[in-house]
Amino acid sequence: MRFSQDAWQRNLALYHKTLALPFNQELAQGTLSKAAFAHYVIQDSHYLIAYGRALAVCAAKAFDADDIIQFADAAKIAIVVERTLHDSFMQEFDISKQEFESTPLTLACHHYTSYLVATAWSESYPVVLASLLPCFWIYAEVGKDIVNNSAPNNPYQAWVDTYSGEEFHTAVNNVIQTIDRVAARCDADTLEKMHHAYTKAAELEWLFWDSAYHQRQWPGLDQA
Repeated sequence: MRFSQDAWQRNLALYHKTLALPFNQELAQGTLSKAAFAHYVIQDSHYLIAYGRALAVCAAKAFDADDIIQFADAAKIAIVVERTLHDSFMQEFDISKQEFESTPLTLACHHYTSYLVATAWSESYPVVLASLLPCFWIYAEVGKDIVNNSAPNNPYQAWVDTYSGEEFHTAVNNVIQTIDRVAARCDADTLEKMHHAYTKAAELEWLFWDSAYHQRQWPGLDQA
């Protein structure tokens, strides 16, 4: 069994829990509150900067030239292309540049970004790859599910179209092919570390969306 198949099966229940989150269900129906989506947009913009850094380190650790190009390009796309989408939402939801820059990372965003950047710097290339895969893959699968259930005139259609689009899914499939090729050369101990990294990142994906729905801040600051 390929690494990607094994990882997906091991975490299938977690994926279904992610699909069932109120954030994703209400996003599909277009009933998600603007406050929750604005909270998500700000935190996701912060997240993408850290994700781009982790992808850049992944590129530096890659085993061959093609992989360096793949993840260096992905780092650029994470920050430039997807930030363009977020900028349009910020304008639509009246989120100023000052508000974005002055809004600190939530506990969930801080945990997730710290995990990815720490893993990128401290672990081997295969393990770094595994930690980065859930953001690609789970977003793509959630996007596919949402577009299939999206309500007409959905105010969040631009988000739906981005993560369910052919271009994004092609990029995801390329990453899956890369990690399977790399995993095929790994020993058993490294494979288990890869599975641990994938699962932890998948859990943090769940936490990120759940936190956005409830607009959670750091404990004790929600009432400040």
